[in-house]
Amino acid sequence: MFRIDKRGWVGGFAALLCMVFIGIFPVYATKQEVTDAKDKASALEQEKARVEASLKSLESQKNDTAAYVRQLDAEMETLENELSVLADQIVAKEEEIAATGRELDEAKETEAKQYADMKLRIKYMYERGDTSILDLLLQSTDMMQFLNHVEYIRKISEYDREKMDEYEATRHTIEEKEAALNLEHEELLTMQEETEAKQQSVQTLLTQKTTELKNVESQISTAEGQISQYEADIKAQENKIAQLEAEIKRREEEERKAAEAANRSYKTVNLGDISFKWPCPASSTISSGFGSRSSPTEGASSYHQGIDISAGTGSAIVAAASGTVVVSTYSYSAGNYVMINHGGGVYTVYMHCSSLLVSEGATVKQGQTIAKVGSTGYSTGPHLHFGIRSGGKYVNPSQYVSP
Repeated sequence: MFRIDKRGWVGGFAALLCMVFIGIFPVYATKQEVTDAKDKASALEQEKARVEASLKSLESQKNDTAAYVRQLDAEMETLENELSVLADQIVAKEEEIAATGRELDEAKETEAKQYADMKLRIKYMYERGDTSILDLLLQSTDMMQFLNHVEYIRKISEYDREKMDEYEATRHTIEEKEAALNLEHEELLTMQEETEAKQQSVQTLLTQKTTELKNVESQISTAEGQISQYEADIKAQENKIAQLEAEIKRREEEERKAAEAANRSYKTVNLGDISFKWPCPASSTISSGFGSRSSPTEGASSYHQGIDISAGTGSAIVAAASGTVVVSTYSYSAGNYVMINHGGGVYTVYMHCSSLLVSEGATVKQGQTIAKVGSTGYSTGPHLHFGIRSGGKYVNPSQYVSP
C-alpha cells in the first residue's frame, strides 16, 4: 500500500532529502593548490628571462650612455604600463569576487530556507500519516468526491516534487558559485604574482641603470663626451622651452592688442595671482631643494632649478594649476616630462615621470592626474622634479607651493 507515512513515499522522500543534503558541500581539490608555487616561479622566471634578454641586447650600447638610458627607460615604461593594466584588472577581479560572494550568500540563505520548509513538510506528513491513499479514495461518497480526492493527491505530489526540484536547483547554484569563486580567487592570485614579477623586473632595470650612471661618474675624467652629451641635451631642452615661451608670449601679445583694438578687456595673469596645488599627493618629502647643491649624479647640474619630491614609482603626479599642456615628451636628461602653460609667462614642469597621461594641446584642471612618478632620464631613483618658470626663468617652487 502506498501510504502517506514513514513506511511509504514519505520515507522515500526523506531518504532523497538526506541524499541531496549530503551532496550540498562538495570538496573542491583545486589544481591551483598543487601548482600555485610552480606558477609563481614560472611567472618570475619568465620576467627574469625577459629582462636578461633586454639587458643582453643593450650591451652594445653601453659605450653610449644616452642611448643606453633611453632604451632602459623605454623598457621600464613598457613594464609600468603593463603594471597599470594589471592594477586595473586586479580591481575589477576583486569586484567580481565580491559580487560572486554576495550571490553565493544569497543562494545559501535560499537553500537554508528551502531545507527548513521541507523538514516541516516531512514532519507534517509523519504526524498525519495514518491514512493511506487508497483509504482516502475509498472514503469518497460519490464520483465527484472521488475525483476531487484524486486531484488533491496529485497536487500534493506535484507540490512536493516542485519543492524538491527547487531545492536541487539551489544546491547546484551553490556548487556553481563556489566553483566560480575558487576560479576567480585563482585568477586574482595569478595577477598578483604577475605584478610581483614585473615589479622585480622594473627594479632590476633601475638597478642596472643606476650602476651604469655611476660608472659614468667614476670615469668622469675619461668620459667628457658623455657629460657633454648630457649637458647638450639639457641645453637643447632649455632652448626648446625658451622658443616655445617666446612663441606663446607673441600670441598672447597679439591677443592683448586685438582686445584693446576692439575695446575688450584682456585679463593678464601674474605669478602671484596663481594658487598652486602640491603636485605629488603621495609624498611631502623634498629630497633636494631649489638652488645650489652638491650634484646627486656627477655631471648633473649643481644649480637645481626646481625641487625633487621623493615618492614611489607609479605615484600620481597632478597639475599644480589649471592650464594647457605645451610639452609632453621624453629627453635623455629630463626623462618623460610635462610642461603646462598657465598664462602670463607662468609655466610648471614635471620631470622623470614613469609615464605621461596627457598630450600636448590638452587642457588640464588643477589637481588632474597628468603623469606618474618614475626615474626616467638622468635619474637614479624614483622622484618628481617639479619646477616653476616665470618670465623665462625658474623660481623657487617652495615659495609658491607646500604639501
